[in-house]
Order: sequence, then structure tokens, then C-alpha cells
Amino acid sequence: MLTASYNLQYLQAGLDQLESYLISNDLYRPIGIRAAHGQPPYPQLTLGWLLLALLRAQTTSQTPAQLAELQRLSQQVDGLRSRWRTAWGDKAQAEFRARLNLWRDFLEEYRQAPASNYDRYAYEVNRRLLLELLAPEATHLPKADLQALAGLDGLLRAILVPGAFIWEPVLAPSFPQPTFWYLYGKLPDVIVNP
Repeated sequence: MLTASYNLQYLQAGLDQLESYLISNDLYRPIGIRAAHGQPPYPQLTLGWLLLALLRAQTTSQTPAQLAELQRLSQQVDGLRSRWRTAWGDKAQAEFRARLNLWRDFLEEYRQAPASNYDRYAYEVNRRLLLELLAPEATHLPKADLQALAGLDGLLRAILVPGAFIWEPVLAPSFPQPTFWYLYGKLPDVIVNP
């Protein structure tokens, strides 16, 4: 399970370099810290992962110290978002396009070989979630990108087997089913009606 400290440390490390990241040409940047023993490696710094860490930290932070740290980090993120609005929006748009391509590639690989790819869904669905978080942050998303995402969602809805929340149950309150429907189910190992 990703702990409050895991998420808060990612946020702090990301904030330490967020301003330079926003004005750079980097889409992905090494975060520069190592996860504690037993935790997965940190993802690279992107706006999508930063926003996801904020959501996860809202659920996992419970002690007064963690909640105070979360509030401080959230205010810093909001301040940088406001100060660098254009750079923030442009970076979110670029990441949205990259994540959309990766998500499309995964769904195509799954359609071609369901039995070899269905078990990757719990990881790969991060890309769909990041698209959800990035869309309202982007400066301008081309209509074609939004239509492509809608098409991929249509395909996913047709094959997704509804079920329980796919990650740790403690995170579910941050990801309500109506909005994050793709986190409540799994892919079958065989596509019955392609």
C-alpha cells in the first residue's frame, strides 16, 4: 500500500523542482528520491503524477502532522499553478497527448491478445486516470484528442467486467465510481464480442 509518507514525499520532491520543470521542455523528469523499503519506486515527475499523489495523500493522510503537511503542499501546488498558469496548462496538454497514445496502445495490445494483456489492467489503467486528472488542467485539448478518448472509453465500457475497486480499498473514497468507473472492474482474458 502507498502510505501517506510515500505520497507526501513525492509531492515535496516534485515541488522542489516544479518551477524549473514547468519552464523546461521535459515531459518526464526523474523525481530524485528513493522510496522506502517495501514501497514501489517513485514515478517520474509529471503533472499527472503530482495531481494523483495529491488525491492519494488526501485519503492516506490521517495524523495531524500529515494533514498539516498535506495542506502546506497543496497550497504550494496551487500557488505554482496560478503563477505559471500558461506553462502549467501547456505541460498538462503535452502530457495528456502522451498518455492518450500510451493508453490507446495498451487497449490495442489487449484487443490483439487479451489472454496476454488482461492482467496488466490494474497498472495500465493509471494512464486513463491521469487523462482524467490532466484534462481540466490543459490549456486547450484538440477536439480530436477528446474524441479519441471518448472512443477508447466506449471500447472499454463494452468489455470491462464491473467489479470491486481495483486498488487498495482505503483509496476508494478519493475515486468515486461515477467519475472513475474504469477503476471498478477488470478486463476479461477473452473478448466475447469484439
